Amino acid sequence: MGKNILIVYAHQSAGSFNAAAKDAAVELLTAQGCNVVVSDLYALGFKATATKEDITGEVKNPEHFCYGEETMVAWQENRLSADIVGEHKKVTEADLIIFQFPMYWFSMPAIMKGWIDRVLTQGFAYSSEKRYSQGPFKEKLAMLSFTTGSQESMFCSNGINGDMNVTLWPIQNGILYYCGFQVLAPQIFWAPPHITSEGRMAMLSGWRKRLEGLLSETPLSFAPSDDFDTSSGFQLKSEVKEKQAESEFGLTVGHHLGKPLPPNNQFRPALCLSSA
Repeated sequence: MGKNILIVYAHQSAGSFNAAAKDAAVELLTAQGCNVVVSDLYALGFKATATKEDITGEVKNPEHFCYGEETMVAWQENRLSADIVGEHKKVTEADLIIFQFPMYWFSMPAIMKGWIDRVLTQGFAYSSEKRYSQGPFKEKLAMLSFTTGSQESMFCSNGINGDMNVTLWPIQNGILYYCGFQVLAPQIFWAPPHITSEGRMAMLSGWRKRLEGLLSETPLSFAPSDDFDTSSGFQLKSEVKEKQAESEFGLTVGHHLGKPLPPNNQFRPALCLSSA
C-alpha cells in the first residue's frame, strides 16, 4: 500500500518556483503509488493567528487566556475549530509531511508558522512527557523544502548570512524533532530568482530525482531523549559527555559542548567547505 503524504504549501503564486517544486512532489510521489494531499495555506485562507476563536464553546480561564493549555483541553474535549480538526486528520494519516515554502527572514512565512502554532497542538503533537525521540510522531517523517533569496555561499560558516546549519536548528530540532518526527535532510533551492532558467530546471530535475528514493532515505541525527538526565534539569548525561569528549566536534548544532559544530549536522549534502 502506498504511503500517505501531506504537503503543507505556502506561496501566493501558482507560477512560482515553490509551486513547481510542490507540483513535482505531487507528480513523482503519486506515480509511486502514494496518496498525496496538499494543504495550500494561501488558497485555504488559513488563519495564522492563535486566538480564542480556535476553540468552540467557553474557555476555562477567560481572565487569563493561555493558548497552549486551553487548546490542549479543547483537543481533549473535541472542541477545536473545524480548520484545526481538518489539519489534525491530515497529520494523523500522513506518513511523511513536506513543508514547501520560500524562506522569509531566515524562517518560514507567517501563514506557515501559524499552521505550526495552531495545528501542532499541545497534547496532540507534544507534551512534557512525550517530546523529541519520544514524541507522538516518532513513526512519521517530515522535511523542509524551501527556496532562499541568497546564494549558497552566503550561508556558509564564513558567509555573511552565517551557517545554514544554525539557521535550520530551531525549525528542524525545535519544531519537527520536538514533536517526534524523523527529519529528512532539507531540500534547499538556492536563490532561484537569481539564476538562469536552465539553472532552475536543473534544480527541479535534482529534486525530481531525489523524490524517486525519498521515502527510503535515512533521517538526520538528533540527540535522543535518553541522553538527558531528568533528575538534573535535563542535562546531558555524564557518560554521553564523556563519549563525546573524544570527538573534535560537538554532539549536534545545539549541543555543541563548546566545540566546533559537527559538519552538515542539519542537512546533506555538504553546504560548502571553509576553504572554498
